[in-house]
Amino acid sequence: MIHRSRDIALFDPAILRPAAVSAVAKLDPRQLLRNPVIFVTAAAAALCTVLLVREVVTGAGPVAVPAQIVAWLWFTVLFANFAEAIAEGRGKAQADSLRRTRSETPAKKLATADALAWDMVPAPSLRVGDHVLVETGDLIPGDGDVVSGIATVDESAVTGESAPVIRESGGDRSAVTGGTRVVSDRIVVRITADPGTGFLDRMIALVEGAKRQKTPNEIALTILLVGMTLIFLLVVVTLPAFAGYMGVTVPVVFLCALLVTLIPTTIGGLLSAIGIAGMDRLVRFNVIAKSGRAVEAAGDIDVLLLDKTGTITLGNRQAAEFLPVSGVAERALAETAMLSSLADDTPEGKSIVALARERFALDTAAPAGMNFIPFTAQTRMSGADLPDGTRLRKGAPDSILARAGAHSVTRELTLAVERVAKAGGTPLVVSRNDRVLGVVHLKDIVKPGIRERFNTLRGMGIRTVMITGDNRLTAAAIAAEAGVDDFLAEATPERKLELIRGFQAEGRLVAMCGDGSNDAPALAQADVGVAMNTGTQAAREAGNMVDLESDPTKLIEVVMIGKQLLMSRGALTTFSIANDVAKYFAIIPALFVAALPQLAPLNVMGLSSPESAILSAIIFNALIIVALIPLALKGVAYRPAGAAALLRRNLLVYGLGGLVVPFVGIKAIDLLVTLLGLA
Repeated sequence: MIHRSRDIALFDPAILRPAAVSAVAKLDPRQLLRNPVIFVTAAAAALCTVLLVREVVTGAGPVAVPAQIVAWLWFTVLFANFAEAIAEGRGKAQADSLRRTRSETPAKKLATADALAWDMVPAPSLRVGDHVLVETGDLIPGDGDVVSGIATVDESAVTGESAPVIRESGGDRSAVTGGTRVVSDRIVVRITADPGTGFLDRMIALVEGAKRQKTPNEIALTILLVGMTLIFLLVVVTLPAFAGYMGVTVPVVFLCALLVTLIPTTIGGLLSAIGIAGMDRLVRFNVIAKSGRAVEAAGDIDVLLLDKTGTITLGNRQAAEFLPVSGVAERALAETAMLSSLADDTPEGKSIVALARERFALDTAAPAGMNFIPFTAQTRMSGADLPDGTRLRKGAPDSILARAGAHSVTRELTLAVERVAKAGGTPLVVSRNDRVLGVVHLKDIVKPGIRERFNTLRGMGIRTVMITGDNRLTAAAIAAEAGVDDFLAEATPERKLELIRGFQAEGRLVAMCGDGSNDAPALAQADVGVAMNTGTQAAREAGNMVDLESDPTKLIEVVMIGKQLLMSRGALTTFSIANDVAKYFAIIPALFVAALPQLAPLNVMGLSSPESAILSAIIFNALIIVALIPLALKGVAYRPAGAAALLRRNLLVYGLGGLVVPFVGIKAIDLLVTLLGLA
């Protein structure tokens, strides 16, 4: 079951109170400058305030309407700040939830990885490279890799998942996170992050938005908004000369009101909230995004690459049977496979030793002087050299057969390899002194429900590609069972990079899900790199997102949130620009109808007076930001559709709505203002 982090209520009192204080603090001009539209609005409000104070002191004229305009101008600025503060507050509330999982706990520091004695030290004193012993019930004092032992670890404080997970040395399941708890057995952990720089610390900083950067689309939209603001500023500044030519005097307060209502204050006031809320929605799905760019790019991806082991499959492949070739006893095959796996710390290697011991009661003590040959991505095999010169190897069929020679490729061996591969397993060919003895069948289990999730991705127009180091037959069987669109077999880190760069050269946006160190280059190259939290430190560092639940199909939610972010921004921009049209009809006739009676037909709303028209427009301009805060924070509902369909929807719903709603709203406010005698 997928567990989402606590959903923070849209208007949680615990968020509203700090947000109100923050909205006032954001009146600092240095902060307002980050949002040019709201900065201009604040400048207009400040100018009008100065003029109002002068009018009050000198008694030079009526101040009732100017005072209301000033109040609503400041209300507009404060609510724009308030919208951003609410979005930030929701992220900080999530960060506080994460921060509670971090504990400054004592650590059992070891002098070396194999030392027996330990010293109790404060966790903050640990440094990269230190070794600590973590036993049942202990909190892991910092981010690290398991270098010895195996244990079950409760990661619910970070991931929300109640079921403990296995962490062991070797393979892609060695990474542990500070603040999680060992619930059984004991492990030795090598610290990989200094205090304050660990994974959880970085997540907290990211969630709080401290390092958030604007996305390319957001920058482009900001440029558009600044351009429109400058254009209308130029229009308003030159308007007094035009009005004077016609013998009309326009008060500066009215000009400021005109400027604020014409510039795109709606989207300007909500732009920051939209971006921050996109990252916040990811957190509620237990996905940490390292930048707003990653969230935005997720909305446009059309190719998804997934590492097989640990991403599509459960990752813990288990030895199921020994398949010897003719003339070789099953016991002899099992013994060779076991000896070549004694120093293999991977789950697969350990399962081979366990199966050999279970089936034939073999002695699993390593012979003295045995030299272990580790697995590498280049050789794709591992094994051992015995003291008498005997060479034991196990690995991918093509690698072992290339070493053994063409005469080793028999029909019987080929059928055994195909049988394992067609069953969805992984065949390991075993040899002694380059003589092939047979095949070890490793079972690989596809994660439940993943086929249905891939069908959903396909419906969203996203092509799924599985990448694996296994042979083509094994890859084909797993790909068919999982339901991916394509696969890349016998993949090295270089081939993964080549595949991603090929897609990107075609103009496609690529997402990559992975958990191993060999996935790190691909995660870094991809437009969206989603690292599994259960993976290695290298993978988590390379990705620009981290899935705390290690569920690759979570990318569906990531894509939907990315699309929501883009659609929300587009919808609100369309609405903001469209509702300016209504404001033209409200204010322009009101300002000049006395000098140019010909403009009277443009007063289609039938507004009561010039003062009422201007006041109604400025009130509507402020209140619409308030009304749209929930939409900015929740996002526009995503429905799979093409770009043309989305554009039509935006124009019909938000474009037409942006035209109609202000006409209705401004007229309603005008009636109320007139009824109350405010203008």
